[in-house]
Amino acid sequence: MNTIRTLWAEKVNKDCPLSEYPRPQMVRESYQCLNGRYEYAITKAGVGVMGNAEGEIIVPFALECELSGVEGVLNENEALWYRRKFTVDENYEGKRVILHFGAVDWKSEVYVNGKTVGGHIGGYCPFSFDITDYLSDENELVIKVIDPTEKGTQPRGKQISKPVGFWYTSTSGIWQTVWIEVVPEIHIESLRLTPDIDNAVLDIDVDFNGEASVRVTAFDGDTAVSTATFDKKGKLEIPDMKLWSPESPFLYDLKVELVAGDTVIDEVKSYFGMRKYSMKRDSKGKVRLCLNNEPYFQKGLLDQGYWPDGGMTAPTDEALIYDIEKMRDLGYNMLRKHIKVEPARWYYHCDRLGMLVWQDMPNGCDVHQLVAGVLPNIGIKNMTDKFSSLYDRKDEQGKKYFLNELDEMMAALYNCVSICTWVPFNESWGQFDAKNVAAYVKKVDPSRFVDHASGWHDQKGGDFKSIHRYIVPLHPYFLDDRAFVVSEYGGYSSVIKDHVWNIKKCFGYLMFRNKDTLSNAYRRLHTSQVIPLIKHGLCALVYTQVSDVENEVNGILTYDRKLVKLDENMLREINSKLTY
Repeated sequence: MNTIRTLWAEKVNKDCPLSEYPRPQMVRESYQCLNGRYEYAITKAGVGVMGNAEGEIIVPFALECELSGVEGVLNENEALWYRRKFTVDENYEGKRVILHFGAVDWKSEVYVNGKTVGGHIGGYCPFSFDITDYLSDENELVIKVIDPTEKGTQPRGKQISKPVGFWYTSTSGIWQTVWIEVVPEIHIESLRLTPDIDNAVLDIDVDFNGEASVRVTAFDGDTAVSTATFDKKGKLEIPDMKLWSPESPFLYDLKVELVAGDTVIDEVKSYFGMRKYSMKRDSKGKVRLCLNNEPYFQKGLLDQGYWPDGGMTAPTDEALIYDIEKMRDLGYNMLRKHIKVEPARWYYHCDRLGMLVWQDMPNGCDVHQLVAGVLPNIGIKNMTDKFSSLYDRKDEQGKKYFLNELDEMMAALYNCVSICTWVPFNESWGQFDAKNVAAYVKKVDPSRFVDHASGWHDQKGGDFKSIHRYIVPLHPYFLDDRAFVVSEYGGYSSVIKDHVWNIKKCFGYLMFRNKDTLSNAYRRLHTSQVIPLIKHGLCALVYTQVSDVENEVNGILTYDRKLVKLDENMLREINSKLTY
């Protein structure tokens, strides 16, 4: 059983945890956090009212995790209910009140003062409702959630009801911030920001209701550097442009106003970075990944984003920051966010600290062991998608769930400066029409790379020839017109007593006795196998992984984040050699 906690667990404010502004790229002054203490109950799924509470749950921590105060279980035939009272702090006469959810897993129905205000399907992306017409002086908020986990075909990532190996404790219910804001009748609903460094402009698309003009102003610190006015779409010139990179993560501040004549109707604050992701051939004809038109080697880590006390929810904002800062300090410049979508603040920290991100789409359906485990390890890694039934993708509704949430994810994260790659499928888990899905992703967002089928089974789509390699040695591969990346490798493991989730069920690919043997093996792997591949076209690496996760003990950090398991100077030395 789990007996470990992070250093941040004791710092959680149970009355209002994770209270920082949850959407840094679209900030208003009227923010009101609704995290904290809720009543909860578990009923049969078909029950239409919450009834009596069973106890207290701390939002936004999922039912199953320690920091929720419950550590309960929700099965596919049950519903989880939340209830709390709230008032609106700001005077909203003549304005609208918007209720926001960062993420709720999986199917939610939301009620204010006994009236249904809306519902949402999908466990990883934000959603909101205008609740103005349902409000009174004091209000009751109720949320009903159904989450079948592996018994359904919806995207669920690595969640499972009985954790084993690299499958982790399920996350049911609210697991990201709940909040409200007061907005004008005519207000900004979304921003789409696309940097164009070749022309030194920022393309801006502002979605809003009603009639108004848009005025945007970019700032370098306190100094306004550019302004423009347009209808809904426009270009903002960026003079003496400063580029964003992990080595120099410069961000411009952005003010976006809706104006009618001389009157400002609505205003939000945002930010952006001027950067470009592209590919080109080097002098030897090898395809190279580029950042800002220059070859740039990406040395990264698999990042699951799990915590022993908070599950998929970091205990504090400082905890989110720690993983990113520590990996930067060790010389890495990229994190592959693996089969999970983080709260918006995590991407903000990557943007401002300087960390590239590969963003996975959470998978759905079961993992077919023959297709995902056995065949690739005997050399059959390119089975076509016409065998999608073997990928456990026979359910058409499950495909719709996946595509709908893929759209939601890309829309929610489009403005994140640090995201350079979308990863729709991982190791054939629930894979279907991978080449067409990759083409669709590229059409929606041509500004980023696409790793269409990370590891296997490759349909020759996307931008990457994407290899996964554990235990068996790495070697040069026959390359095509795509970039050659090793998108998972390593997984070297060790058990550190008193810092593991379950000492009796530790799982890893290759086990080492202590820090010295683990560090020496890491060095040998990179000097003998990895570094020589760079001259053969290798463009990017994703080592497994940032931290141990539950039973899996192959992290750079222990699961509680209290220890670095490898020699830090060795890691910095190896990373300094990973370059073109």
